[in-house]
Amino acid sequence: MNQEQEPDWEGYYKAIEGRPPRPVFLDGLALFEKSTALQPFAIDVGCGDGTETFHLLQNGWRVLAIDQQPAAVARVQSLVPPQLQRHLETRVAPFENLTLPPADFVYAGFSLPFCHPAKFDSLWAEMTAAIRPGGRFAGQLFGIHDTWADDKGMTFHTREQVDALLTAFDVEFFNEVDEDGSAVSGPKHWHVFHVLARKK
Repeated sequence: MNQEQEPDWEGYYKAIEGRPPRPVFLDGLALFEKSTALQPFAIDVGCGDGTETFHLLQNGWRVLAIDQQPAAVARVQSLVPPQLQRHLETRVAPFENLTLPPADFVYAGFSLPFCHPAKFDSLWAEMTAAIRPGGRFAGQLFGIHDTWADDKGMTFHTREQVDALLTAFDVEFFNEVDEDGSAVSGPKHWHVFHVLARKK
């Protein structure tokens, strides 16, 4: 990805319109359904097209949906019917300046790599601190073999660095994908860590 070229987010949202919620998100949500001890509050960091936010709302959660792109937040707001709006809070904010309330579930679907490397550690610390003990993180991090790894404005990790990020968690699911594939923009080598982890 050319770091000087702003991604076509609206084109991306249209291209993936109607997709189902991502598997690691659904796996995390299913684990909460086995417990009634936690208050159902989730934060969707980089809510994008709104698929996961809407699914959470439909399943009785209160949700704070955050994105750097005003168009994404507007899209989420338009997606949610009036009867669920009272359970939704939205925020347009760059990752670098996030202050998060306590939450049971923090989901970041393919969003964290778009945080600038100089700000990633503070973002991760903020997210980790926000998750209540027994709460969960689910999402993706990008690895150093990814096609976009030469973009100096994005953040990429080695497996060892990802393991270090997860020291405050018990890892419940971890899958490293390092293979050729495709993106909306065309052919791409994906190096992605899919993570589901429970706060100690």
